[in-house]
Amino acid sequence: MSGNRVTAQQKKFVVKRANGCCEYCRSQERFAIQAFSAEHIIPKSQGGETNLDNLALSCQGCNNHKYNKIQGRDPVSGENVPLYHPRQQLWNDNFAWNSDFTLVIGLTPTGRATVETLQLNREGVVNLRRVLYTMGEHPPENFND
Repeated sequence: MSGNRVTAQQKKFVVKRANGCCEYCRSQERFAIQAFSAEHIIPKSQGGETNLDNLALSCQGCNNHKYNKIQGRDPVSGENVPLYHPRQQLWNDNFAWNSDFTLVIGLTPTGRATVETLQLNREGVVNLRRVLYTMGEHPPENFND
């Protein structure tokens, strides 16, 4: 049964399942200045339920840009396509890192639309990735795919 609000137990499970990383941009919560959220992949406003199959760990930036969206525009085809769904798709099937691990590259229409809609390569995130890479802390290891 799903309730209306994410419980502390659900949030703990979501954080552990994601190894403390945003399931969209792969930012690591331990280096973030704002707490991450257990966000509704399918928003409640669009019929999404508060259950573990519909929750993803999201940094504040990705959560704000996603808001209540489930589709985005693929910049290659111009078509509206579904955004990446962490419970139904694998990150590595839709995204890859560029050669210096600072940019997320969309590999599929869904990946490209998600990169654009959620702005996965925001300036601050890219700068943090660059610093963490030099420290050997990026990209995150043991991400569940």
